[in-house]
Amino acid sequence: MADSAGIQQGSPAIGASGLVPAAPGAGGTEGSGAAGGSARIAVKKAQLRSSPRPKKLEKLGVYSSCKAEGACKCNGWKSQNPPPTPPRTDQQSSTVNLQEPCRSCSHTLGDHVTHLENVSEEEMNRLLGIVLDVEYLYTCVHKEEDADTKQVYFSLFKEEVYSHSSPIWSHDFLAGAPAGQIPIHTGNTHPHSLNRNTHPQRHTLQAVGEKRKPSEPLPYEENKRPRVVGDIPMELINEVMATITDPAAIPETSLLSAHSARDEAARLEERRGVIEFHVIGNSLNQKPNKRILMWLVGLQNVFSHQLPRMPKEYITRLVFDPKHKTLSLIKDGRVIGGICFRMFPSQGFTEIVFCAVTSNEQVKGYGTHLMNHLKEYHIKHEILNFLTYADEYAIGYFKKQGFSKDIKVPKAKYVGYIKDYEGATLMGCELNPSIPYTEFSVIIKKQKEIIKKLIERKQAQIRKVYPGLSCFKEGVRQIPIESIPGIRRKEMKDPDQLYSTLKTILQHVKSHPNGWPFMEPVKKTEAPGYYQVIRFPMDLKTMSERLKSRYYTTRKLFMADMQRIFTNCREYNPPESEYYKCANLLEKFFYTKIKEAGLIEK
Repeated sequence: MADSAGIQQGSPAIGASGLVPAAPGAGGTEGSGAAGGSARIAVKKAQLRSSPRPKKLEKLGVYSSCKAEGACKCNGWKSQNPPPTPPRTDQQSSTVNLQEPCRSCSHTLGDHVTHLENVSEEEMNRLLGIVLDVEYLYTCVHKEEDADTKQVYFSLFKEEVYSHSSPIWSHDFLAGAPAGQIPIHTGNTHPHSLNRNTHPQRHTLQAVGEKRKPSEPLPYEENKRPRVVGDIPMELINEVMATITDPAAIPETSLLSAHSARDEAARLEERRGVIEFHVIGNSLNQKPNKRILMWLVGLQNVFSHQLPRMPKEYITRLVFDPKHKTLSLIKDGRVIGGICFRMFPSQGFTEIVFCAVTSNEQVKGYGTHLMNHLKEYHIKHEILNFLTYADEYAIGYFKKQGFSKDIKVPKAKYVGYIKDYEGATLMGCELNPSIPYTEFSVIIKKQKEIIKKLIERKQAQIRKVYPGLSCFKEGVRQIPIESIPGIRRKEMKDPDQLYSTLKTILQHVKSHPNGWPFMEPVKKTEAPGYYQVIRFPMDLKTMSERLKSRYYTTRKLFMADMQRIFTNCREYNPPESEYYKCANLLEKFFYTKIKEAGLIEK
C-alpha cells in the first residue's frame, strides 16, 4: 500500500420470534406472575397462528392504515359491532368478512389489508407475534398501579425495543414511517432516540398510543420554549444569502484562511475544461482501450519520478493491477498527477497506494483537488474511510487533507489487507457523506461572508453614539470605567469565581437522575440521521471540556450551550418519549441552580 502518498514538499421492536420479557409478578396464585404471563402469551400466539388467514388479516387490520382511494386518513380498522367485553379466547366462531365496513372510515376491512395480500404465512405469523407482544406489554403497564413496578415494566419494554433483532430499528424505519406507525422489517441498528421525521412504508402496524404528527402545531408549552441564546433566525440567514450571488466573486479578506482556497485555482481550471479527472484502471475482461493504457503509462511515469524511493517494478505492477484503480489528473491530454488506490468494500476502507503530482504543477492546488474528487467518488460508493502509509515528505500533505494518526478503522479490519512500510506512518481519514468536498472551500468562503454581513447588520442595530465626557473639564481626575456611557459592567469580575460557580452547576447537572441521556455526544451508529436533523449538537461532556479550557468567559455562553442540549432533545424526540421528559425535568433543575448561584434574577 502506500509507502508514500508521494506529494512532495509544497504539495437498537419487540421480539417477533420469541416470548416477550417476563413481566414482574405482584404475587398471587400460580400463573398470575411472570411465568404465567409468558405462558399465556405463548398460548395466544399458537392459537392465532393456527387460525385461518382471514382471521389473521382481521387482527392485523386493526393496526393497518386504510389503503382506499381518496387519501383516507383512518389509521386502523375498527369493527362496526365490537363485543361489550374483551373475548376470553382468540378463537372465535364468528366468520371474518373482508367486506365488513370500518366504524371509523366506512371502508372495508379488505381496504386496510391490501398490502398483506401477497405476504407469506411465515411473515404473517411474525407480524402477529409482534402485535401480541406489544398488546401484552401495553396491558401490563396500564393495569399496574404501583409507580415503581410500572417503571420496571417500562425498563423491560425498553430492553426489548432496544434488542438488535428489533424490526422497528431497521434502516427503512429510520428513513421514516407515518407518525404512530411501526414498519415491520428486521433490523440490527440501535438508535439512541426516536426520529419524528417520517413517511409511508409498505407493511405497517399502528403503534400503541398516539404520537403527534409532524404536521400538527406544537403544544402551547412547546411554543413557549425559550429560544437558545445565539440562535439566528433562518429568515435572516436566507435574506443575507440572497445578497451573495457568486461565491467565487467574494473578495479574499484577512478573515479567510489560506487553506480554505488552496484548491480554488484547480477548481476554476476544471470549470473551464483545462483539466479533467478520470478514475481508470486496467481490466482483464474488457478489450484494451488505447487512451486508458496511455494514461496508465503516464501515471506510472509520474509516480516513478515523484517517488524515487519506490521500485519502478512495484509501481508498474500496482498501477496495472486490475484490483487497483487510479484517479488520474489530465491536462492538455497528458497525465500530470493521480492517486492510485485499492478499495476493500467488505472491510469498509480504501487504501491509498500512491499519490503524486508532477513537480512543475504542484503549486496550483491540484493535490488538494485530486483528494477532494477521490473523497466524493468514495462517498458515492459508500466507503467512508481512507488508510495510507505516508513517508516523512507526505505527512504534511495528508494532514492538510484531513488525515491523522488516529485510525477510525478497527485494526482487525485492515490487518492482513495492507502492507507495512518501513519508515512510514499509517494515517487515516474518515469521510463525512454530507460534505461536497470539491466545493468545500467555496462553502467556507460563503459562510464567512454570511457571518461578516450578519455582524455588520448587528452592529448597525446596536451602534449608538454617546456624548463625550465633560466631567474632566470640571476637575474630575478619575472615574470608574463602568460609568462611561456604552460600557457594560462585567457579569462577574473574577474569572476564577465564574469558573468555580459554573463548574459546581455543571457537576450538579451531570449528577442529576435525568442527566444520563445527555452525558456524551449522540453516536451516528445509535441514531442514524441525527446530525441531519440537529444542526448544532451539544452534550455535557463537550461542555465539561469547554469549561476546562476556560471557553465560558460569560454566563450567557454557558447557559446557551446548556439550553442547546434541551432544545436539541425536544427537537429530535417526540413529546411522549423518555428523553423529552428528561430534558424538561433537567432544564427546570438547571435554572434552579442558576438562580441559586445568583447568575440570573430569581
